[in-house]
Amino acid sequence: MYDVNSYSTYGSTTGLAAIGTTYMVMMLAIVVVAVVANWKIFTKAGKPGWAAIVPFYNLYVQFQIAGMNGWMFLLLLVPIVNIVVAIMLYVNLAKAFGKSGGFAVGLIFLNFIFMLILAFGSAEYVGNQK
Repeated sequence: MYDVNSYSTYGSTTGLAAIGTTYMVMMLAIVVVAVVANWKIFTKAGKPGWAAIVPFYNLYVQFQIAGMNGWMFLLLLVPIVNIVVAIMLYVNLAKAFGKSGGFAVGLIFLNFIFMLILAFGSAEYVGNQK
């Protein structure tokens, strides 16, 4: 027989804590970069940059920038409908910055990267041209 107390779980819990801490630091870095990108996009569109850090209001402003009714962001709370509304948002956002449908596809599938391109690239806000 073996003694239960002779086996230590210290090593495994320390490893898990290190993994958890690393994960949290990486997620915090991603959130900070996303907020900075949104801030830059908002200022390019003539909106206040601080709106990027206010929950729900940032979505309202993003819908306005895309030339859509700001209150449509509430439809993001409805299952299935939220997918369609998000696609509409990204297509209109790409158009508002003079980008093509291909860029809209990039916003849909690789949002984080294409938002950074939109924020720090040469794209200028041209408004919603229907």
